[in-house]
Parts: sequence; structure tokens; C-alpha cells
Amino acid sequence: MRLTWRGWRSHYLDCFSGALYLLLLVVAVQLNNHGVWMACLGLGALLSLVAWAAHYRRSRAIADLPTSRIGSAAQGYVELYGRAVPDPEHLIVSPFSAVRCVWYRFQVFQRRDRRHWHLMHEGTSHETFVIGDGSGECFVDPDHAEVIGPERRVSYAAGYKRVEEILFAGPIYVLGEFTTVGGANMPLNQKEDVSALLAEWKRDRPSLLKRFDLDGNGEIDLKEWALARRAAVREVEKQHRELRMAPGVHVMRAPVDSRLFLLSSLSPHRLKRRYLLLCWLHGLVFVVLMLGLLHLQSGRFLA
Repeated sequence: MRLTWRGWRSHYLDCFSGALYLLLLVVAVQLNNHGVWMACLGLGALLSLVAWAAHYRRSRAIADLPTSRIGSAAQGYVELYGRAVPDPEHLIVSPFSAVRCVWYRFQVFQRRDRRHWHLMHEGTSHETFVIGDGSGECFVDPDHAEVIGPERRVSYAAGYKRVEEILFAGPIYVLGEFTTVGGANMPLNQKEDVSALLAEWKRDRPSLLKRFDLDGNGEIDLKEWALARRAAVREVEKQHRELRMAPGVHVMRAPVDSRLFLLSSLSPHRLKRRYLLLCWLHGLVFVVLMLGLLHLQSGRFLA
């Protein structure tokens, strides 16, 4: 199990922004000082702007890409929506609830006092699973994904709190890098493969002589070696045709650049609506805080 900031950033952004809004308000009310109010409103406005930009980026990424069919998806950055295959071979078991799922994330907290919990351990699953949409199937590698909408379960035992987020087999949305391994897209190098095949034939000298020593003198001359090379080229070309005719394996994974890698139990429509709602919320907070700043500044100037 591996855990990365990339997979948690959206989750922490939502939690952190809400908690910080409340903290700034409490500090400003408690101290009730003009300078403190200015600082708290300014920090809150900056935070709301950052949160708005993050959610807007996600809503645009979802809106700008049409949903592709697995069987005809282009190589590169795509959006897929299908159902996770409920095959026991591709399901895993969550660590605490012990339920079959395609992905889980967990945190274990230890109670320090009546109000505080200390994070002791955390982790996330990294096993691949399969989704299908009727046109084909695709393996999903969830490493580094931002997972939205999993079922959240909290349990308590002997002074510990265990939090699980679970994604079950069912409708799955994926936004990421689509790659087909093998098949028509398989990268092949004829020159290297011919050289490797000839080197293999050289290691079995009796067989090489039996096939290409036409004059029976126990040596392979230039004419006979040219014949062997042409035979190797024909054999490699045949192997390449067979490899490219075989069906490829589709894989969705995290993009190598900074583009988003999203995994969700929500449909593209619901996911887009969710991020637009968060955009409006943080945008409204930004406007309110900026109006508060302008009001304080104007009051100070008039004074």
C-alpha cells in the first residue's frame, strides 16, 4: 500500500478550506481588532480564490472531454464511464470492514484526550481493477488518483478511530491517460529483432549449417549469410504481423504530466455539477470577504 499527496489533495483541500474559514472567523471575533479583521479577511479571500481555481479546473477538465468508448478510445488523455467488473479475481478486501471492493483508503487515529485524535497510520490500495462499457474492457491503475464519492465508514475500538473510504464494484468514472499495450499499437523494431534472431541462430551452429550451408563445406559464406538474413527478415515480419493482429490490453493510469487523474463512483454529470457548486460556493465566499475588506478599508479611510 502506498499513499501520496496527489491522491489526497482534493480531499484535504475541501476539509482544510472549511476548517480555516471557521478558524479565521473565530480569531477575528475573539480579538475584535481592526488589523486582525483585515488580516483574517485577506487570508480567507486568498484561500477561497485558491479553492475556487482548483474546483474550476476540475469542472472544466470534466466538461471539456466527451466520454469515450473503451473499444474506440484514442490514445492519450480521455474520460471513461463504465462498470467495474465484479469478478472476485479483480476484487480486493477492505482492511477493517472486510468487504469486497475495487479500491479503499484508510486512516487510523489514536485518542490523545477527549477532544484530540492523533493520526497513527494511513494507506491506500494500489491493485488494478477492470471496468467495461459494452464496447470493451480496460484495466484501471488507481495509483495517484483523486478518488471522489467513495463510501465512508468510521469505527471505534479500544481508543482508536478507524476511517475507511471504499469504492465498490459498480458504475465508475475515470479521467486519465489511456494506453493500449500490445495489439496494433505495440512498438516493434524490425532491425533489432532481426539481429536478435540471427544471434540466436548463430548460437545453434549445427542447425544454422543444416539450413543455410548450401555447398556443405561447413562454413557460412557471404551468399549463404545473405540468404539467412532474408529468412530472418521474413520470420520477424510474420511474428510482427501476428503480434499486431492480437487484441491489445487497455490501461488507464495517472498522466505523466500535471493533468488530473480522477476516479469516482459518480457519473460525469453529477461530478461536474458537484464541482460547479463548489466553485459557486468558494466564489461567493471570496466576494463576501472582499466586500468586507473594502468596507473596513473605506471605514478606516473615512476615520
